[in-house]
Amino acid sequence: MADALDDIDRRILAELSRDGRMPIRKLSETLHISRANAYARVQRLRETNVIKGFRADVDHVAAGMGTSAYVTVNLHQADWRPVGERLRMLPGVVHIALVGGEFDVILLVRAKDNADLRRLVLDEIQGMPGVVNTRTLLVFEEFEPPMTGS
Repeated sequence: MADALDDIDRRILAELSRDGRMPIRKLSETLHISRANAYARVQRLRETNVIKGFRADVDHVAAGMGTSAYVTVNLHQADWRPVGERLRMLPGVVHIALVGGEFDVILLVRAKDNADLRRLVLDEIQGMPGVVNTRTLLVFEEFEPPMTGS
C-alpha cells in the first residue's frame, strides 16, 4: 500500500497525525478536496491498515506514571515467543521491539515512581523464565519531535 500513497494521502496522514479527531469536513477544507473524497480516502487508508487506529496523546506524568525507562533485555533465543507474550501482558510496558545488536529486546516502560519501576524490572521482567539479564536506562526528560507538515 505504501507505494500507492499519493500526495493527498500523505497530507491526510500528516493532518490526522497532528489531530486524530479532526472532522472529515475540516480535513476536506484544509486539503481543498471534497468531503466525499476525504471520507473515501480515510476509509481506504483504514481498510488497508495504513491508519491502524486513533489514540489519545497522554501526559504520562499527569496520569500518575512519572517514571519512564528503556529496559534492554537479553534472553535465551528459543524463549523469545513466550517471553514476548509475557512482556505484552505487563502493565507499564508500552513498547516492545525485537532488535539486533548487543541485546535482544528493548522496552519502553512507564511506572508510578522508582520503587514501582524497580518492582517491574527486578521482580517481573528479570523473574521471567528465559530472561538472561536486563539493563535499565532511566529517562530524565522526553521531547516530542517537531511536526512535519505538507
